[in-house]
Amino acid sequence: MIQRKMMLEGLLNFHLRPDQEDEYKRMLYQEVNKARKEWEQAYMAFQQAVGEANVDVAIYTLEAAERRYQIELKRAKQADVKWDAFRQGSYFD
Repeated sequence: MIQRKMMLEGLLNFHLRPDQEDEYKRMLYQEVNKARKEWEQAYMAFQQAVGEANVDVAIYTLEAAERRYQIELKRAKQADVKWDAFRQGSYFD
């Protein structure tokens, strides 16, 4: 457990070369959007679930999707992703 935590902390504290930073931020932006879409799909599945077993599965799926979305948002925040830059397309120029 301690070794895994140290490994994860090492991944969060790595330094990118300037030429890698934009690509990394683009990847984070895409992962956040992907996680948001998965969360939205899980939420719709939860809304349509019928029967105790299906509701249970939908709840677990929704909770997992929500957690992944939170993790991706945190990663993007730590990388100081500027959302307006993506909306305006400047990261993609």
